[in-house]
Amino acid sequence: MKNIFKTAVLLGLLTLSATSCNKTLDELTVNENKPNAVPASLLLTGVLNDAYEAPNGSYEVWNQYYLNNYDYYGNNRYDFGSGTAFYTTLKNVTLMEQQALAAGSPATNPYSALGNFFRAYFFTRMSLQMGDVPLSQALLGLDNLTPAYDSQKAVFVQSFKWLEQANTDLTTLIASGTTTVNGDIYFNGSLRQWQKVVNALRLRLLLHLSKKTGDADLNVAGQFAAIVGNPTKYPVLTSNADNMQYVFVSATNNFYPNNNRNFGQDGSRKNMSATYVGLLTQLQDPRVYATCEPARYLVDTQGQSPTSYASFVGADAGLDLGVMYNNAGQGRYSFLNRYRYFRTLTGEPSIQVGYPEQCLNIAEGINRGWLSGGNAETYYTAGIQASMASYSLPTSGTYTAYFYRPGSTDVTNTGNYDTYSIPVSYASYYAQGGVQYAGGSTGLTQILQQKYLALFRHAGLEAYYNYRRTGVPTFTTGAGTGNSGRIALRFRYPTSERTANTTNYQAALASQYGGNDDINGVMYVLK
Repeated sequence: MKNIFKTAVLLGLLTLSATSCNKTLDELTVNENKPNAVPASLLLTGVLNDAYEAPNGSYEVWNQYYLNNYDYYGNNRYDFGSGTAFYTTLKNVTLMEQQALAAGSPATNPYSALGNFFRAYFFTRMSLQMGDVPLSQALLGLDNLTPAYDSQKAVFVQSFKWLEQANTDLTTLIASGTTTVNGDIYFNGSLRQWQKVVNALRLRLLLHLSKKTGDADLNVAGQFAAIVGNPTKYPVLTSNADNMQYVFVSATNNFYPNNNRNFGQDGSRKNMSATYVGLLTQLQDPRVYATCEPARYLVDTQGQSPTSYASFVGADAGLDLGVMYNNAGQGRYSFLNRYRYFRTLTGEPSIQVGYPEQCLNIAEGINRGWLSGGNAETYYTAGIQASMASYSLPTSGTYTAYFYRPGSTDVTNTGNYDTYSIPVSYASYYAQGGVQYAGGSTGLTQILQQKYLALFRHAGLEAYYNYRRTGVPTFTTGAGTGNSGRIALRFRYPTSERTANTTNYQAALASQYGGNDDINGVMYVLK
């Protein structure tokens, strides 16, 4: 009996040994005591965090909103480095879809629909920074470590297909009763809200192609008219409540980039840009009271009223940094409004795709003749009013402005702010010749100016992209902006492309930029 038992044990061990020998290295290194798969909902949360673009970094400088005046923390030069590669995030998008299927979801499910949205979102973001990028051969792992580059046109064509499919799938899901998705940090899972964002993004991308209206493959005007003209099939954002925005939560240490803990570092080492402040004051725009502080030299030394538009001054982005630093130290420039942006840890939500921008995008498309019978002024005024509402500026009434009192040491204490009751009237604002919609080329400039104001501190590089495409508003250059007095037109490719994907990298440069990875090279969408 003992011999039989020993023989059985020996056979079992031999079988186990043989089975182990047949396992791959990946199988042998799996830790069975830890989770080996991530649910689709958690992957979605990670993708959404990657989608967020914060204010207070270099993007804000390149948008000429908010400038560095102290070179230890940065400068205002357009010496662009590498663009951002989102391939790791895109791999997680694919994995998110796979995990949803593995968990038993049908082929059409919320994660697959949002997966198409995020492919368009991230691939076009990379393309707008750099030009042609690997797409059709990307994300194949070991099956293709050196993917060829797809043309920028092909990236947009494919992205529009993804967005169309995302809208179709979301319509199907919502009609069938599936209206939410787990893991969403923007809309608490509402697929109806996401469907609006899908179409708002498509409108934005179509505007990026405003120089390509003659290309039948892109069908820019036709796509635009189809979306705006059929809100039942293509629902879009209808108010600020629909904004795709990143909300900061102090309880989880998820702080706004400017806050009372970094006020000592950021509060005076950055100042407002003349490109932004100058446009506000030129138009006597009350948003200046919400976003800026008056220049203290003009108020305290020159005796100007702190609520006079003349008391708000930004620095020329092209100014030598040493000169700007000296002027800022004397209080000759406006700073970012302390009450709105530094007093708390949560600041304001950071809008990634928003209603004010969408309204002005539609106004621009109508102005360009992409929709017969559309009223550009209706969308133009809606965009302005929505932007003002986001700052709690009344249509008619009084706005309380808070300006930080010089010499104060606690930005969180509301007692350290001087308050001013400022009468606000949208009707009076709109009656100004520079604001009231004029139509034609003048009207187009007005739309673009208002879009620039509405995008302040939001949507990453959209303000820069709009300038790059249209020249509105006028960006200033000089010693402080570098690049021989030019606004750079693109970012370079990541260094890894030059070393690990050399042949395709060089072919992409040859076909676009004369063989040079040139930050002043003109990409397809700008020609």
